[in-house]
Amino acid sequence: MRPWIPHVTVATVIEDQGRFLLVEELKGGRAVLNQPAGHLEPDESLIEAAIRETVEETGYDVELTGVVGIYLYTAPSNGITYQRVCFAGRPLHHDPERKLDHGIIGPQWLTRDEIIAQKARWRSELLLQCIDDYLEHPLHSLSLIRN
Repeated sequence: MRPWIPHVTVATVIEDQGRFLLVEELKGGRAVLNQPAGHLEPDESLIEAAIRETVEETGYDVELTGVVGIYLYTAPSNGITYQRVCFAGRPLHHDPERKLDHGIIGPQWLTRDEIIAQKARWRSELLLQCIDDYLEHPLHSLSLIRN
């Protein structure tokens, strides 16, 4: 029996005038949609990881404004358990010439309705859950995150 090891990830919900910044990426040979998200790296804070992943996957520098929530998710595709810390933020600057991470097709700005219409392309159900939590619940202070 192999040891159970949760994977710590971060994600961002970046909204601008009713549209949300998503990442179109290749996963398992198909194009899927997700929030900018990725794994926490050694010697990195959760906030640093969220900002880094967003710029690496979208080319957008962002300012984080709060914590949306903390999620525990076991992926049905591989059985791996992920602890996701999801942040809210706003876009500051976009560098369209920035080279994005391997497997990333590019950023997309979509409304909630446009996201729902593409449910078959979601990387996971956390995509809409994070957006809905952002829309329906007050944000938690970034001071909740301690290094």
